[in-house]
Amino acid sequence: MSHSNDPEPMRLQRFLAAAGVSSRRKSEELITKGRVQVDGEVVTELGTQVIPGKQEVRVDTEVVKLKPKVYYLLNKPSGVVCTHEDPNGRPRAIDLIPHDPEVDHLFTVGRLDENSEGLLIVTNDGKLTNRMTHPRFRVLRTYRVLVAGEPDYADLKQLQDGLFFREGRFKVHHVKKLKRQGKSTVLELQLSEGQNREVRRLLARIGHKVMMLTRVGFGPIKLGKLGSGEYRPLTHQEVKTLVDFAFSKPGQEPRGQEKHRVRPRRRRGGSQRKSTRRK
Repeated sequence: MSHSNDPEPMRLQRFLAAAGVSSRRKSEELITKGRVQVDGEVVTELGTQVIPGKQEVRVDTEVVKLKPKVYYLLNKPSGVVCTHEDPNGRPRAIDLIPHDPEVDHLFTVGRLDENSEGLLIVTNDGKLTNRMTHPRFRVLRTYRVLVAGEPDYADLKQLQDGLFFREGRFKVHHVKKLKRQGKSTVLELQLSEGQNREVRRLLARIGHKVMMLTRVGFGPIKLGKLGSGEYRPLTHQEVKTLVDFAFSKPGQEPRGQEKHRVRPRRRRGGSQRKSTRRK
């Protein structure tokens, strides 16, 4: 599925790279050596633009086509890593989706650490991945977290005000308690940065160890009832919503889900402080 119904022109070397022929630099060499044809004509100008799907591109005698864009929702289990290559041979998230020879270079949109689980978007759409994960686009991720003990108002306020780590200040944008679970508490919180192990480090700093961490939302996409280790293609409407969201202009506020601000508890008895302002 593309970002619009009508394909946009793109530079020839970028088209070749996107189609998996070779890197962009090697594709430039193919063009300048006269090995690339567009609609039967040899092209040697690097600035040449082509319209994917509407013009025929050949390298030597082989027709080149763009790979179709695919978008999957995956519920990553604990113990699975999001890296593209793992020297330790641990199971990878992308291996949970059967290989399609028509589609190559699947990757996850953002990461979850090995011990975390939940929502991952898996795609071969590099532009969308960048728009969803780059900090300047401020896309909210929503997490459900089981922590030891019961954080109080001051703890949650600290999370929203921010705490300093070597990479800078980490903070959550929205947080609320969902329920007690024995001697533990289930929290829902939202962040837009996606720093390495950010949720775990924040909660450890305020003295509440994370016992289980599940991502349940990423921008406009929600995990829903997908079972652990299961995946499904996003629906046409979900892809449209995701693409429209990703390529909309970012504002000042993080974007993606409902807001949960930390508010001080009301005083018992409903008493209000009297105003000192003169009438």
